Amino acid sequence: MNTTWMYEGVWGLLTSWFRVPREAPVLPSVGGEAIKAFRPDPGYLRYLKVMFWIVLLVIDLLAVFVWIIITSVSPVAGAILFLPALLIIVVPDVIAYVAIHLRYDTTWYVMSLRSIRLRRGVWVIAETTITFENIQNITIQQGPLQRHFGIADIKLSTAGGGSAGPHGHGSTSHQGLIQGIANAQALRDQIEAKVRASRSAGLGDDKEPAGDAPPDRLVALRRVADEARGLRAALGA
Repeated sequence: MNTTWMYEGVWGLLTSWFRVPREAPVLPSVGGEAIKAFRPDPGYLRYLKVMFWIVLLVIDLLAVFVWIIITSVSPVAGAILFLPALLIIVVPDVIAYVAIHLRYDTTWYVMSLRSIRLRRGVWVIAETTITFENIQNITIQQGPLQRHFGIADIKLSTAGGGSAGPHGHGSTSHQGLIQGIANAQALRDQIEAKVRASRSAGLGDDKEPAGDAPPDRLVALRRVADEARGLRAALGA
């Protein structure tokens, strides 16, 4: 069976039925800045396959073991349950193959000078945009199996907008996860450079320029200046 043809057929059905986007998400470009769109490394797909096959191997062996026991007790019942047992073994394998490819193909990361957007999901598509100015910590996570495939995850911790609890406790941080990156150290360095540049240049969330104060603030400043001049004149007299 041609698994590639089967997978492309499933992709076509999902695209038409559920409108699953296969292209990268779009980030607004300011002043013609470069937008970098990338996906997880192919090693991430191999990593997902190994993880899924380990779980499915346990399920398949358990199903075969149960069928062998039933057959040894009642050959007739074993013959009747042969086809259902075969379906239990084969169908999850096919579903897992399609699912891991869909997860890989629908995962995108798009990075601009101001922010990075993360997208993943098939049934429920989740997109998260993280502004570099709000990033507080960048960490690399890598397990033994990830090291074998030469990939790692990058976790972005940001200062969130959530409120604390009634007694002032509670977490207001948010996190974003960039999974399956081969050059995690280089990407972390790029993000750290963008974080420093964003904070020094005032990028990220829109802020008021230093010289453009709101009218109310200008009026208040004029009043303070007038009162200071009046006080100086009174002291001089």
